[in-house]
Order: sequence, then structure tokens, then C-alpha cells
Amino acid sequence: MSVAKRIAKQKKRRGFRIGNRVRRDAHGRMRLSVFRSNKHMYAQVIDDTTGQTIVAASTVEKSLGGAGKAGGNKEAAAKVGAEVAKRAVDKGVTEVVFDRGRASYHGRIAALADAAREAGLKF
Repeated sequence: MSVAKRIAKQKKRRGFRIGNRVRRDAHGRMRLSVFRSNKHMYAQVIDDTTGQTIVAASTVEKSLGGAGKAGGNKEAAAKVGAEVAKRAVDKGVTEVVFDRGRASYHGRIAALADAAREAGLKF
């Protein structure tokens, strides 16, 4: 097996492992899902019972750093975390389960989570 195939297989297994843990620990709470690309950060609060996105925020939005500003750094991630938490609290969601996907809890992911906690979300 080539190195690239082995790494891809490991990433896929990690994603399944994290997804299973999120579903197991949810206990009826909504899910704060985070995706990071090289250029942008995306976060959304999802109600898995109905399959609907309640609120979302990303650095693609002009108010959060879109249109020319760097969206792939920790400061931008913190802005997204604070904004998605503010929008969720306005909708009445205070407790969520954090779904970081395949990304490790470090750097931009941790900055987003800390900002969301400071803005009022509990997870």
C-alpha cells in the first residue's frame, strides 16, 4: 500500500471515529460542526433530529472577513466562533456538542471553540 493511500485511509478512519463519538455524546443536543480549508473557516449549528441547519457563519461573509482579508488564520476563526455562538444564542440554543471533523483540536479549531464558549455556548 502506498503512503498516500495509507494516510487517506487513516484520515477516513479518524473521521468515522470522531463522528461516532459525537453521535454517542450528543444526548439530544445540537451539533456545532466546523470545517476549515486553507483559506476559510466555516461553522454551523445543526439539528440532527430534523436534519436542518439552525445557524451558520463563515469567513466568506463580508462582515466576518470576506472580500480580500485573510480568512484562514486564528483571528478569523475566533470571529466566526463568536458570531456563530451569538446567532445560536439568539435562536435559543445554548448547549451543543462540538464536531471538529477530522481536524485536530489545535490552532484555528481551538480558537473557534474558545471564542464560541466565551460568547455563551456550552459544550
